[in-house]
Amino acid sequence: MKRSVFAVALAATALVGASLQAQKTTEVHPGKAGSPHVKSEWTIDGANLSIVYGRPSLKGRVPGKDIDPYEGREWRTGADEATTFTTNKPLKFGALAVPAGTYTLYTIPAGGTWQLVVSKKTGQWGIPYPKGEDLGRAPMMLGKAPSAAEQLTISIQDTQAGGTLHVDWGTTRASIPFTVG
Repeated sequence: MKRSVFAVALAATALVGASLQAQKTTEVHPGKAGSPHVKSEWTIDGANLSIVYGRPSLKGRVPGKDIDPYEGREWRTGADEATTFTTNKPLKFGALAVPAGTYTLYTIPAGGTWQLVVSKKTGQWGIPYPKGEDLGRAPMMLGKAPSAAEQLTISIQDTQAGGTLHVDWGTTRASIPFTVG
């Protein structure tokens, strides 16, 4: 019995270690007003993915009330420069096909639901939102974050059928699954 419990604990530790190694995060620059900018990278089903974004802190503020995101409006989903997403393989977020390339990610929080917005316009400051430049939009699932996130955190979780993009801030988690190819 002790051996099997030890084996299960060892296997769980190995899985957690493997999932942590799947994401590499490096600081890009310290940002303004304490919003550091990071580049996070993953390999999911042979696709190399990266997201560069600013990580604003709540500092006691409430998202949607005291600080972005604002209800029903496109949000830069980060701080300062627009959030950049790069993939070297085509992806599919629901019905939204995203060819290999570099894009800007926005989200629209509205009425208890969120939408992911993938913009073809890149290299800009986070605001104003570049109207008419959307590659497309896809609905996200809204839920509770596994733990409260003081700083905005964007992550990708490896799944059996591709991956899931998560946006965590405060106690909110917006997620959208995707497939590669």
